[in-house]
Amino acid sequence: MMLLEQSKRGGWKMIEEHREQRTGFIVALTTFVAWGFLAMYWKFLQEVPPLQILAHRIVWSMLFLVLCLLVSRRLGEVWAALRQRATIVLLVFSSVAISVNWLTYIIGVNSDRLLEVSMGYYINPLVNVFFGFVIFHDRLRPVQWCAIALAAAGVGYRVATFGAVPWVAFILAGSFGTYGVLRKLARVAAIPGLSIETVILTVPAAGYLAWAHANGQGAMGGLGADIDLLLVGSALATALPLLGFTYGARRLSLVTLGLLQYLAPTIHFILGLWVFGEPFGTTQLVMFVCIWTALTVYTAEGILHRRRLALEGEAALVEEISKDGGA
Repeated sequence: MMLLEQSKRGGWKMIEEHREQRTGFIVALTTFVAWGFLAMYWKFLQEVPPLQILAHRIVWSMLFLVLCLLVSRRLGEVWAALRQRATIVLLVFSSVAISVNWLTYIIGVNSDRLLEVSMGYYINPLVNVFFGFVIFHDRLRPVQWCAIALAAAGVGYRVATFGAVPWVAFILAGSFGTYGVLRKLARVAAIPGLSIETVILTVPAAGYLAWAHANGQGAMGGLGADIDLLLVGSALATALPLLGFTYGARRLSLVTLGLLQYLAPTIHFILGLWVFGEPFGTTQLVMFVCIWTALTVYTAEGILHRRRLALEGEAALVEEISKDGGA
């Protein structure tokens, strides 16, 4: 009877875990698709200067995130982080990194450089691996070095042939990679950390908006109710995908999450090429083929490496059990 009850509990637990994973996958999938189509949101705000879009995004996001903290009763995590001087210093620098990333993204989208935006987020995983090697002294496997070299060769070919540096892509990948490093070092969860970052950024952002309004250059209240709503709605456009990502990341494997992350730059690529008709010649094709090949090699090697480690772990466990049984 007891064994039957334990079996039932185990069955229900497996069903619940399966439901959690399925829900996490749906939420994560929706999140990455939303991040991809978020470019369209900023396109609707093209008549607003990028710096003002950024400032509104910061201020309204701060208000929304603080409200989320109050509702979820997580203010204690914020106070705990604020008592750690090292964490605050890291969050100041991470807030600068994410604001640079947001501003560059807005500029890239609204100056018809979506293909560069796509490129930036495609190479970001490889930049993260390189940062891990340089900063955390992670050991890179030969195939990872090959993937980085292949992507670098594609970008180098583009620079040498086209004669211009894709600075939007470089800044996006570099700033987001830097942000990831800083947030890895800062001991604070995603939402409380982002809330502190937006509070830090709100002072200069609100000051800039006040100055722009005083000089008759403010977009809010001067370009129509639709623009006002979009500016206020930038809080939801910023925070909701992050909440969805956090929810999905807790319920999915890193492999699944890593594969889903390529959805957003793929949507950027499709929008830039087929919706907005950005120029795409042989040079860009060679560069993207190199990057896509590098990512394919990098992802496949990562999956095989994790599978090999899992099999080795299982073999070691079986061996240990066998020894214990023999003893």
